[in-house]
Amino acid sequence: MGPKQVNPKRSYSLSASTSNDESPSSSSSAPALPGFYYDPEKNRYFRLLPGHNNWNPLTNEMLQQKEKELARQKMLKEEENRRAKPVRPGLNATKLLLKRNLGMAPLTTYCRRIHELKVGSMMGKRVPIQSTEPTESRAQPYNLMVADSKYEKVFTANEVESSSGIFGILSLAGLTKDPPAVKAYYNSNFSNPKVIAACWAYLNSADSHILVCQQDNLGTPGCVGLLPTKLFWNLEEDPDYNDELPELFYNMKISNLWSCSWYDNPYREGIFSIGLDNQFMIINANRNFKTKFMTDSAVLAQQFSSKTALLVNGCRSGAIFAVDLRRPSRPTTWRKAFGFEHDSSISSMHMLQDENYLMASDMSGKIKLWDIRILSPVKHYEGHKNSYARLPVHVNEDEGLLIAVGQDCYTRIWSLDSTDLLRTIPSPHPAGNDSVPKVVFSSYLGGRNQSIPGLLMAVKKDLYHFTYNPDTLKTKQ
Repeated sequence: MGPKQVNPKRSYSLSASTSNDESPSSSSSAPALPGFYYDPEKNRYFRLLPGHNNWNPLTNEMLQQKEKELARQKMLKEEENRRAKPVRPGLNATKLLLKRNLGMAPLTTYCRRIHELKVGSMMGKRVPIQSTEPTESRAQPYNLMVADSKYEKVFTANEVESSSGIFGILSLAGLTKDPPAVKAYYNSNFSNPKVIAACWAYLNSADSHILVCQQDNLGTPGCVGLLPTKLFWNLEEDPDYNDELPELFYNMKISNLWSCSWYDNPYREGIFSIGLDNQFMIINANRNFKTKFMTDSAVLAQQFSSKTALLVNGCRSGAIFAVDLRRPSRPTTWRKAFGFEHDSSISSMHMLQDENYLMASDMSGKIKLWDIRILSPVKHYEGHKNSYARLPVHVNEDEGLLIAVGQDCYTRIWSLDSTDLLRTIPSPHPAGNDSVPKVVFSSYLGGRNQSIPGLLMAVKKDLYHFTYNPDTLKTKQ
């Protein structure tokens, strides 16, 4: 039983704090006592025990988790009655339109400022998932989401257990219907190890295949494979159905996979890369030709440049470097085209349309835009939360937006130009390591012919769509 209530007017000399983190009782008016927690509702102190204690639920970790959950619930209530709050002073649709008509705002700038207004008032709602398979695939948590180049389909990996999963494709055409719905296609003919990384591939046509990296499972090596998208459709409804499932175009067993990237160049078709422990490989799937490059650290992220033959690699050591595919190289005697470093392990990378710039995030929560000509960061995006996870960043240049989900399960949206934090969206589910949202954002969800702009968010087993509020563009006085 804790001590009696302390008189708040009395001063105390505290020689130590309860934790390196901020004390849970710091927000109350009562003084903080080492080893005790003050509950303002019950108006008394309670004794705290170490976080590994199993029989007493009152620990610093649980109190901090409770405070975070209360903050999330409060933010969710504010989201229900949300109104657009422009980050830029004086920014509204009327002034933007006036500047555009007077020729004072270029088209690109005008479009990006309009999107800044729109994301500030997005409203979310749950979207039902219709499945063609009578399986429990759709009832499994989402582990990964990757959209195709036209934002008509999304490849998903659903986690069944800690070491296995199920593949699927979501068709976004139903988002334009009333009520909106998403159709899911799964392949239940085979079970799969857990997906580490994936990207869409161009072989016979755009987005015809999916490059998938799967982790090692119970002593069995992982594998990298090119899956035809027809593996997921209901082929009996396809007019070209011929009673034969398409086979994997490429399949190779290999251990310690971390990342992959597809070389999106129609003149050099079938080339991709994979990142492994202390090495990376460039593979020509058409010729079954492999080139190995040894490194000093695991390659956790990769990105091809589409205009030049450069492959950029991000490592666990924090190093970022590029290799030129046009230069003859050997596994141990290759040269870097350029290189620089982060202070922490690289989490993800994205090459901008102007390939002189590279967006990179690391496992300390830093997001930087690098100018590879001067090997120096030119912009920093503050507020991202990450301490050890491989979390992607999503760059939408047409809309001028940068989107990332942190380990605290909040989705944050920044202005790509000004680096201002435009919006913070709380997760619909309580925060946890197994409930970090997976997101896809575009102005053309469902395709350009029947597009509906917004953010698609998968949390646990549920899917949510955050759409633009049409009232945002009404004239404001």
